[in-house]
Amino acid sequence: MLSVVQAGEVRVAEDADFRKLKNLSDEHKEWKQEYSKNNTTVWTKNNDVSDFKMVKVRTVFDDVEAETLYDVLHDPDYRKTWDQSMLEGYEICALNPNNDIGYYALKCPSPLRNRDFVTQRSWLDMGNEKYIINHSVNHEECPPRKGFIRGISYFTGYLIRKLDGAKTQLTYVSQSDPKGKLPSWAVNKATKMLGAKIMSRIHKACKNYPKWKGKHNPHLKPWIYPEQMTLPRLNMSQIKPLYAGVSCESIDESGVQEEDIDMGDFMEYDKDS
Repeated sequence: MLSVVQAGEVRVAEDADFRKLKNLSDEHKEWKQEYSKNNTTVWTKNNDVSDFKMVKVRTVFDDVEAETLYDVLHDPDYRKTWDQSMLEGYEICALNPNNDIGYYALKCPSPLRNRDFVTQRSWLDMGNEKYIINHSVNHEECPPRKGFIRGISYFTGYLIRKLDGAKTQLTYVSQSDPKGKLPSWAVNKATKMLGAKIMSRIHKACKNYPKWKGKHNPHLKPWIYPEQMTLPRLNMSQIKPLYAGVSCESIDESGVQEEDIDMGDFMEYDKDS
């Protein structure tokens, strides 16, 4: 069995870690198709790590270069302009030029409690295939915050494949746990509903990126040019056991009804997509 990085573990990603993303992306056995429309397919799969299903979303963009998509998924300043779910996001430190640790706070539809994550992110550009993966870790600079429930990413990744012409295939895979006490129907609804919406947002972001980047530090791409990276280096003494970073919030959301949830903030952005 491949030795892949585990949630809570901090080390430079290896070939086996990226291979795991490729295998999950291309293997459809035991995956259940939940949605398929307009070049986008959503699957889910049961797993033995969490009660929440793994999710896989695949789409093909007919008019987006793989390099542009890779930049959009990396660029932290640009993400603030298109990721309507993000409340806050920043990098904390770097292990090396292709591995860093960062913080991401996620807006959930009212009245659900917002979530946040601390993850190690790793990336690899193989030309026609580009990989971005992450998993949760616990860094002492980001303890649990009041008003947020700390979620766990066991393994999440984007696999970008360059196709003929300007076509690009994007596969997103996530095995995560939002923690707290979310009603199962809410998670299932979000999985089916938001998977395609997120791909639509990413596509729109890709179309707008060249013009935006031309006006905002066009040559600054530290995910490609490691000499541009200015993050402090990792201090392992600041890495704590994952369980020690469990959220202190214990809000029971299991009684929330479907009609109580306001999806307006999540749908508004996509009306003109």
